[in-house]
Amino acid sequence: MSAGLSDLSDSLRDDAQHRWLVTGAGGLLGSEVVSTIRRTRPADAVTGTTRADLDVTAADLDQFRTIVAGYDVVLNCAGWTDVDAAESHQAEAFAVNAEAVRVLAAACASTGVRLAHVSTDYVFDGLSDEPYAESAVGSPVNAYGRTKLAGERAVTDELGDRGVIVRTAWLYGERGRSFVRTIVERAVAARPIEVVEDLRGQPTWVRPVAERLVALGAMADAGGVYHATCRGDASWFEFAREAYRLVGADPDLVLPVSSATLKRAARRPSPSILDDVRGTKAGLDPMPRWQEALSAALVELAG
Repeated sequence: MSAGLSDLSDSLRDDAQHRWLVTGAGGLLGSEVVSTIRRTRPADAVTGTTRADLDVTAADLDQFRTIVAGYDVVLNCAGWTDVDAAESHQAEAFAVNAEAVRVLAAACASTGVRLAHVSTDYVFDGLSDEPYAESAVGSPVNAYGRTKLAGERAVTDELGDRGVIVRTAWLYGERGRSFVRTIVERAVAARPIEVVEDLRGQPTWVRPVAERLVALGAMADAGGVYHATCRGDASWFEFAREAYRLVGADPDLVLPVSSATLKRAARRPSPSILDDVRGTKAGLDPMPRWQEALSAALVELAG
């Protein structure tokens, strides 16, 4: 734990409605979560940590207890997200996605702090003919999925039904390796682009995921697994064609290619569709359809 984080934690013992700690705040989802808390819950206090502030693989139980004791809710957005590199760096991926999660969950359990942990559709094999329910048993086909499933089990082992697990899929947004920004740049320039057509999933804008994660973190009676993906499904090829159409470019400039041509190290589950049942039953707003979300996201990117 850095001295800066310790000082900041001490300063947050105020009268705020909720005190939030967001790990992985430098990433695609974590940064959006911090922004969402500040935008939708201005009376709350939020601290976002990056790896420079808090290396989750280096903190032991006592350190995590000291850190989380200053907060009401921890949203764990930290994780190893390089799916292909996980195949050759399984120990490192497991350390971030499973071992560190177990220690963090144990610290939250012993201090009474709520924990919401982010997981993925890659805990499934993609062989189901139906969307995966929150209760479906995981069966990952790659190393990344195995480490994320181990992280889910760690949360359940340490916190039982008090721990919240939020699975999402095919995230895109402004930060990180932005597939959407690349598409838009090509579309505006009326340039062709090759996009995979034989993998199906749920392209999901990061903002509604962040909003759902924050909503679940604030719900005292939330627990167990929830899904947070945009409704409907598509291939990346169909997604790119829609993006071209929305910016006024010719969708026929999007050219289909097979995923086999990419020679990726990790196998991808396809289709990997998540069924969103528990969130709506809990009274949360339905996730938007992927086409609606893409349209809204493109407005943000244009700004």
